[in-house]
Amino acid sequence: MSYAIIRNAKYKRENLMAVYRHNERKNKNYSNKDIDRTKSHLNYSLKDPEFNYVKEFDKILKKYDLKGQIKTVSNIACEYMITSDNDFFKRIGEEETKRYFATAYKFVCEYKDLGEKYILSAKVHYDEKSPHLHLLFLPVVHTVDKKGNPIDKLACSEFWKAKDSYRQLQNAFFEYMVSNGFELQRGLPKEETDRVHYTLKEYKNITNYEQTKETLKNIKLELPQPSKNIEYRDMGTMEIKYLQF
Repeated sequence: MSYAIIRNAKYKRENLMAVYRHNERKNKNYSNKDIDRTKSHLNYSLKDPEFNYVKEFDKILKKYDLKGQIKTVSNIACEYMITSDNDFFKRIGEEETKRYFATAYKFVCEYKDLGEKYILSAKVHYDEKSPHLHLLFLPVVHTVDKKGNPIDKLACSEFWKAKDSYRQLQNAFFEYMVSNGFELQRGLPKEETDRVHYTLKEYKNITNYEQTKETLKNIKLELPQPSKNIEYRDMGTMEIKYLQF
């Protein structure tokens, strides 16, 4: 049986333009050979940004008077990559595939009472190996100020405050999708895979339970830790890299 897959990434302001160019297919060339530009016309949006992601973020921040301290090192946006394996989408067909992503979009709107207004962009890609949804959102928490007045606060660390935040996300997403009629199984927990983080490319290559279980048990992602570096994301492969100096 196929997996219900949802993966989260966090971005600083400096990352948003590169993510925008990749998700909205604004680049002329891609190092990711999985992208078939002849199929890019099949991609579609569940929510289109009015501007690029940086300007869209600023618009939402101002429009809803979001509170919270934003520093250069702050994570100001998150991205869910939502998918399953290619065989699953072939089996359920085009209309059910569209319903899968529409249902996932609704899940994000409802999860932690986020609200659709804080979704920055939602783009479904059909021009790679498996259909998948890139959904950018602002990690907003609904809380109160010192006087007890209700406020919306941009706070990534608070949005993911619980130690088992990602487990809660995986459980909630799986239960939501199954309750909406999709025959899926829950992704493997970290305790079983002994895995801290998976790259976007690895998620896209997941095909079945046994293969995934065996692969993820034996692969670990280790990032270099140079004394001085600039972290950036290769938007062709979606891998984190470092520019040393």
